[in-house]
Amino acid sequence: MKLGLLTAPFPDASLGDVSDWACSAGFEALEIACWPKSSGASRRYAGTSHIDADNTSAAQAKEIAASISEKGLAVSGLGFYPNPLHPDADHRNGVIDHLRKVIQLASRMEVGVVNTFIGGDAAKTVDANWDDALKVWPDVIAYARDNGVKLAFENCPMIFSKDEWPGGHNIAYSPQVWRRILEAWGGDVGMNFDPSHLVWQMIDQARFIREFGPHMLHVHAKDLMIDRDGLYERGIMSAGIGWQIPRMPGLGEVDWNVFFSGLYRAGYDGPVIIEHEDRQFEGSDDKVKRGFLLARDILRPFVK
Repeated sequence: MKLGLLTAPFPDASLGDVSDWACSAGFEALEIACWPKSSGASRRYAGTSHIDADNTSAAQAKEIAASISEKGLAVSGLGFYPNPLHPDADHRNGVIDHLRKVIQLASRMEVGVVNTFIGGDAAKTVDANWDDALKVWPDVIAYARDNGVKLAFENCPMIFSKDEWPGGHNIAYSPQVWRRILEAWGGDVGMNFDPSHLVWQMIDQARFIREFGPHMLHVHAKDLMIDRDGLYERGIMSAGIGWQIPRMPGLGEVDWNVFFSGLYRAGYDGPVIIEHEDRQFEGSDDKVKRGFLLARDILRPFVK
């Protein structure tokens, strides 16, 4: 098991600078953010492009992988989290095209996992979205398989703001949907597990890990605090809007003893990657780094 970080909160730093700092701070792995190069607006925690999948040759990909390895760091996966089931066909086709490029990049770097979202149209039911997924994903999954890469879908509902309500932008959030995913594509895909999303959905963490632990290819360490006043004001029908607050590990309601105990018992011995979405540790590189260091010190006793 290796402790690492997702590079997305460092959009203005080079991959070399991020990897140098991560190594000096005692981290052992990086999940590298690979959104398209763009000057346009992006949602929070998205848009960082530490490797330009559009313009990286096979030789350059090998050089990047070698330079990270020389620093003693592993690459846990490449991360690109768009909405491949977006209702706009042009948007959907564009993000799937880039996802294919990230898959190719991973293959060239000899990185076995690409982390992403299965997607979802917030205006449709889960069942209707699943019907769309059965049409959209087989070709992409086959492309990944042919390139020696596995896709790891994150269990995030993508309901944080009003433009994502009521259905969210990613349907791979519940045990019911995950059983469908594994039945359809279990040999070729797996889960990028984030325990914070279980907290506000009131999904039993220990039971979830027992059932799906063997299918976890990658793990995020992120915490979540429920704002009880916000929950009182809005109620659960607001689907978390106004009362689910992402925090650094140790500052929320995830039970990290149960988390690691469950992972070890399930046989998971892969990377644990800290995902930083805590507004209390934003505003400067120093604050972002402080958040990562706090999480490192909370999690390090469990990672051996």
